[in-house]
Amino acid sequence: MRWRSSHLPLLLVLLLLSLLTLTAAKSKSTTSQFRICSYNIQKFNKEKAKDYRLMNTLTRVVYRCDICLLQSVVDPDGSVIKALLKSLNRYDKFVYKSVSSKALGKSATDMKKEQVASVIGQHQYESEPQVFTRAPFAVHFQSKKTRVNEFVLVPLHSDPAQAVQEMNQLYDVFETVTKLWDNVNVMFLGDFHAGCAYMKKTDKKNIKLFANTTFSWLIGDKVDTTAREDTSCPFDRIVVHGREFLKEVVPYSAKVFNIGRELKIQRKKVREISDNLPVEVRLKSSALLLQATPLLFLLGGVQLLRSL
Repeated sequence: MRWRSSHLPLLLVLLLLSLLTLTAAKSKSTTSQFRICSYNIQKFNKEKAKDYRLMNTLTRVVYRCDICLLQSVVDPDGSVIKALLKSLNRYDKFVYKSVSSKALGKSATDMKKEQVASVIGQHQYESEPQVFTRAPFAVHFQSKKTRVNEFVLVPLHSDPAQAVQEMNQLYDVFETVTKLWDNVNVMFLGDFHAGCAYMKKTDKKNIKLFANTTFSWLIGDKVDTTAREDTSCPFDRIVVHGREFLKEVVPYSAKVFNIGRELKIQRKKVREISDNLPVEVRLKSSALLLQATPLLFLLGGVQLLRSL
């Protein structure tokens, strides 16, 4: 298969309206840039995991990424993640392993787990009163593969009814994690519901990440991140803080990965996975690319580490 390569990935999964990231250290034959992806898979549950064609497509999407955040994973007993791992691991000699963190979300089945290519810190954001339906779980990464050696990822899957309030609260999350780790290289990503009926132009003045010019929104307001023909909404976003971090982003690399066009799949088949499309961005790689040691970070169900 053309999409196969020798990855040493890191997988992060967050269950039920949650997240999954997969990181991989790639071989010389693959791109030297570090790809970070985000994909809201609507209700990725046992039924979807049993669909061979769907799992094959999802595997092809995730396998491209060094870090892939998967949201809306519904997996109380861990069987769904096991199925995905089995699909990911069958193509080469590397194997994923997992670690987990405490539960996350309103439901008893909402869980999160984490892992990395080198996770050096993790923080479950809490506030009183709690603004977020699913409070962000920030992760501090260290990578020899990227020119920016340390950075923080903060995922958000907002509640559509309070998307503006949750996006605004991200500034408090930013202040918390930068003080905690003394690192201002912060990236926010996920399904923000940042468009159409949930966020209007007039709402921007109430969102600090828009008003503060030190934050760069890499997925613009006119980008359609949906897989539906009857909508055109920029729900899924990637936001980075600071000029120095922005310099380490490959220019024009932030985009939607159009599954249907890129993988030659019918739109209706794409929508069987989700009404959302993946978004991605690439970071510039360091000269020490091949020395990277990957980890698997899983938010929400299982945390996985892929190793020899």
